[in-house]
Amino acid sequence: MTAARIRRLLATLWVGSLWTVGYIVAPTLFSTLADRVLAGLIAGSLFRIEAWLSLVCAIAMVVLLKASPDERGTNTGRQLIWIVAGMLGCTLVGYFGLQPFMAALKEAAGAAGMQGESRAQFGILHGVASTFYLVQSLLGAALVWKLR
Repeated sequence: MTAARIRRLLATLWVGSLWTVGYIVAPTLFSTLADRVLAGLIAGSLFRIEAWLSLVCAIAMVVLLKASPDERGTNTGRQLIWIVAGMLGCTLVGYFGLQPFMAALKEAAGAAGMQGESRAQFGILHGVASTFYLVQSLLGAALVWKLR
């Protein structure tokens, strides 16, 4: 009983933070701040924290699911592990895989800002990373829905 409550609390923290940062805080920064570079820096910092939180939550969730006699070996338990693995994969690809390329494009552009080809590449990478974030968010909804 206590383990199930801890899993639900952990999932709430994880998925709630994903939704809050990605769909409330980041858009608010860009719509409120006149300086888009500053908004991007702040959003980037928040997404970095979110990525590390996702790693910790995924590992903790797998440990809790594997240790739970209620979930171990059940169809629901296997589904939950796959959902968590999918969410972790989205973080690894979306943040740790794509973000370094986006940062390199920003750094290469320097103070002049991105122009032409680098701007287009950044846009594509940002779109792909956003898609992974959306998939992770939807998987998070499935995780919360399926937890007992």
